[in-house]
Amino acid sequence: MFAFVWDAVTTGLSWIGLAYALAGAAVFVFGIGFVIWNDSIKPRLIPREDIARLASDIAARHPDDPEHAAYSELEAAWWRSDGAEQVKWKRVLKEIRRRAASTKASG
Repeated sequence: MFAFVWDAVTTGLSWIGLAYALAGAAVFVFGIGFVIWNDSIKPRLIPREDIARLASDIAARHPDDPEHAAYSELEAAWWRSDGAEQVKWKRVLKEIRRRAASTKASG
């Protein structure tokens, strides 16, 4: 009788331990997936029109050096550890540099 009870308790504890381990692994995988989605994939889904609008806005507010202004926004996002904002401002900075290069090439 005692062996049967002991077997049932240890089997139950084994299942509880397995469930605990699987739950921990699921939380870890979900956390990694959330970080990848939020800081890498989601900002790349911002439409090009929005990025172009932000680049035009920066160029209008800072006509003397729009590249420095965009870089300042990028650096501020870096200090806040906001990966999504960093990717967004990297795209804006790339658009500003692309416009500057096309202006130099045509003029």
